[in-house]
Amino acid sequence: MRKLATNLLNATAVILFISFFAFLSSCSNENNLGYFDAATAKIIGEINHPDVYAPNVPPPVKPNRGALKQIINMEVVEKVGRLADGVEYDFWTFSGTVPGQFIRIAEGDEVEFHLKNHPDNKFAHNIDLHAVTGPGGGAASSFTAPGHESIFSFKALNPGLYVYHCATAPVGMHIANGMYGLILVEPKEGLPEVDREYYIMQGDFYTAGKYGDRGLQAFSMQKALEENPDYVVFNGSVGSLTGDNSLQAEVGETIRLYVGNGGPNLVSSFHVIGEIFDKVYVEGGDMINNNVQTTIIPAGGAAIVEFKVDVPGEAILVDHSIFRAFNKGAIGKIHISGEENKAIYSGKLDDRIYQIEGGAIQVMPEVEKEPIIAGSLKEKITEGKIVYDNFCKACHQAGGKGFTGVYPPLANSSYFKGEPNKAISTIVNGLSGPIMVNGTEYNSAMPAQVLTDEEVSNVVTYILNDFDNGGGEVTPAQVKAQRK
Repeated sequence: MRKLATNLLNATAVILFISFFAFLSSCSNENNLGYFDAATAKIIGEINHPDVYAPNVPPPVKPNRGALKQIINMEVVEKVGRLADGVEYDFWTFSGTVPGQFIRIAEGDEVEFHLKNHPDNKFAHNIDLHAVTGPGGGAASSFTAPGHESIFSFKALNPGLYVYHCATAPVGMHIANGMYGLILVEPKEGLPEVDREYYIMQGDFYTAGKYGDRGLQAFSMQKALEENPDYVVFNGSVGSLTGDNSLQAEVGETIRLYVGNGGPNLVSSFHVIGEIFDKVYVEGGDMINNNVQTTIIPAGGAAIVEFKVDVPGEAILVDHSIFRAFNKGAIGKIHISGEENKAIYSGKLDDRIYQIEGGAIQVMPEVEKEPIIAGSLKEKITEGKIVYDNFCKACHQAGGKGFTGVYPPLANSSYFKGEPNKAISTIVNGLSGPIMVNGTEYNSAMPAQVLTDEEVSNVVTYILNDFDNGGGEVTPAQVKAQRK
């Protein structure tokens, strides 16, 4: 009898042991006892992933919602579009935009991916998603000829922010033409709540013509090989995040930026002028760095940055390899509205005249160097454009458009239209304090420029004739008079 009881106890113990591990196995997909296996997460439903394009992102993942099957449709479109004002480019795109749509899924989700190549396209394409564990990140299963559709699936195993791009040979050319985007795999518990989220992606473009050359520009393989882009831009074009396209925020809000770098070549030094990143998810992964001024984003990489906006104004997004921002297009804005907080930022408290050498305000003298003498009006305009490109364009931009709220426009300028002496004096003597230009107040400073009388006369002549300022011609004698 005792032996029978012992056997029953042993059998019961075995049954309980087996049952316990069966319970653990059945609970693993629901993250009980802290365990979660994304590879075997049970699918509890199916949805069509929404199509959302930069700078917007889809809604956040509901925390611990369970794994879903997500069906993603993406169409490759080869199309001519705007690269800059007056400049067009033959883009190759995912779903007609650069970057392609923002994909937002959760750890453990299963994705059924449909890549469609528009029948009017000329080239075959595929997709490599850095979030995919498998040959080519999906590229091996998605090579698609024009007029065809490829379908494959994958499991989202690792949370993070990842780049996707075309990986059809020549890979660099497909990426350089705009074929990239971001895919966010949220952790199963989701990301912390913020007030606003935006999608920004940098890319470098290599054109046959120089920056600002008008018309349809072809891709330059030679410049791409030399890693010497004419344009470095956010979201596919110069000005995509400025003016009416500026991002918006309110004082007191927390902003999260999903920032990618499609490359194909340059590393981005991403910075927001006037803000400090409270958090940076380094390279889009789990590691969080705090109180960061500028974060490096490699080509084919990404980062998540978060910061709270405390004062109104405009925060300027740049690649802090700074000539890319002011000379090649990698610049954007966040317009922040709300009440001022003088304790955090006072604004200008005073504006005084700074005098030296007995109170005389110094004026830049004419530089002693061999002048280039332009004879005809056409020659003066040609020489003036060279001066403008070298000394003026970085601030006032190609075509004299300026930068709203920062640098006034020179094109069709109400400030000196019909009064070229104002333009001359500004160049040779400098200018500070508030002025009204085309109905907008600008309150900044321009230092006197170190240029010869001949150079000043040429550049003002160029501005008068090429920027819709009524035409005219300025002589070196007029410049000399203003210098006095």
